[in-house]
Amino acid sequence: MVSRGLRTALSIVMALATAHATTAGERFITLASTTSTENSGLFDHILPRFEQDSGIQVRVVAVGTGQAIRLARNGDADVILVHHRESEERLVADGHALARHDVMFNDFLVVGPDRDPAGIAGLADAAAALARIAESSSVFVSRGDDSGTHMAERALWVAVDVTPDAASGDWYREVGAGMGATLNTAAALDAYTLADRGTWLAFANKDALTVLIEGDPALFNRYGVLMVNPARHPHVKASAARAFVDWLLSPPGQAAIASFRIDGQASFFPNPAPAREPPRRQ
Repeated sequence: MVSRGLRTALSIVMALATAHATTAGERFITLASTTSTENSGLFDHILPRFEQDSGIQVRVVAVGTGQAIRLARNGDADVILVHHRESEERLVADGHALARHDVMFNDFLVVGPDRDPAGIAGLADAAAALARIAESSSVFVSRGDDSGTHMAERALWVAVDVTPDAASGDWYREVGAGMGATLNTAAALDAYTLADRGTWLAFANKDALTVLIEGDPALFNRYGVLMVNPARHPHVKASAARAFVDWLLSPPGQAAIASFRIDGQASFFPNPAPAREPPRRQ
């Protein structure tokens, strides 16, 4: 049987091979980004607009934030769009990426079975909700993949001094997969999980899952865009990468993000001011 780690490595190698395949004269960049931006359909909405405006093709490698940052450190991407600020700032400090820019935001949601065995519905504190899930030994599905969502989940457990790894394989299930696969597993197990709003809105197989916790400031989810440093990685397509970053931050790029809807609902919000409240379900 092929291990989960080997499957992940093979999928990344295949994605990179596809991203780097080109024909003579074709302009393209490789963008390493989160599965949430891919699974939600955001890139299908905004990238054709950039490509039409610039003539530059964007080839997406959709992985967790942790893996996207490792690709940047190895020089295996030109740009990354991810959502774990501490890791992004460390990447800049270490010289592997140029300045980090806020590009958009949304929020995380705690979703779970509508019967809500842990009794968390309506709580204002997401970390307290996870503590109740642990106390009741209700099944929780974690991405377990070093993604931005996984890092946000781990921070919530730390806030209530719970170590879910001790229950791994029991009530705490780590799938080592993207957001869509994690939601599918949670639906199949009638379990709780942490999801980003964009993927949740696009997720068709909700079954008995419903949103139970939202609006806690701890669930605010900010995305940053970073160009990989060409001084550190000379093969980076600096001109085309800079054009993409500039476009994302420009009025047309921000308008493209703002215009993306799933069933009429906004799922990403452009370049936030620091004091702005996290979005709530419409």
